[in-house]
Amino acid sequence: MRNIKLFESETHKFILLNESEPGEEDGVRSNQYLVVHEGSGVLLDPGGFGVMPRVLAEMLRYLNPDQIRGIMLSHQDPDIVGGLSTWLELIKAPVYVSRIWMRFLPHYGLKDMSRFVGVPDQGMDCEVAPGFTLKIVPAHFLHSEGQINVYDSISKILFSGDIGAAMLPMDKNDAYVDDFKSHLPFIDGFHRRYMCSNKAIRCWLETISGLEIDMIAPQHGPVYRGAAVREFLDWLRDLQCGVDLMRSGGRFSA
Repeated sequence: MRNIKLFESETHKFILLNESEPGEEDGVRSNQYLVVHEGSGVLLDPGGFGVMPRVLAEMLRYLNPDQIRGIMLSHQDPDIVGGLSTWLELIKAPVYVSRIWMRFLPHYGLKDMSRFVGVPDQGMDCEVAPGFTLKIVPAHFLHSEGQINVYDSISKILFSGDIGAAMLPMDKNDAYVDDFKSHLPFIDGFHRRYMCSNKAIRCWLETISGLEIDMIAPQHGPVYRGAAVREFLDWLRDLQCGVDLMRSGGRFSA
């Protein structure tokens, strides 16, 4: 999946730039997104080193590097941050990431942290450019201790990081989730193992309860839209996962 406009108006776009191929990111396909507003853009989870040339090529359809006003990282994993040192040679914009990962990121070879903004635990509103504000929403322990989401109030799309992520078979490459029931087998195991706890889920659901969400765009797998948005959130509400299922000896109950 490449270059899919999830939302488009005369002044605003929310684009799924690229979905990496299974061989590029250790077998797990990942999504990279671009939000554009009147000539200014923000990259969301630009991806690992291997996908950087392809993501850049797709981005150049819309903006030049000097028009990027921010890069937002949902968390610290290499399929998000691995290509960042190369991006920072092209883009002079600030990089937003949870404050708890500021001391971790230099291990990716990032020697100059002066452009990094540590997002506080409660999140923040980020004015990217005049008339262009994105809301950074806390999503702690889902799955990362310092995960953040990004909400775009114009498109009403929530970029959810690993929340909603799907582990799809090689032959399945849908852009959208329209039938949640048939999609459930691709997300169930991942969420039970990688999400920390039902308490963390409930805190996140309360945090986003006041947002008007038309789509949920995860870092892996297809985008939830229509009825699938509410069905996914309803399924999450009672999900037992992570430490809820953990038993002694490294075992997890079914």
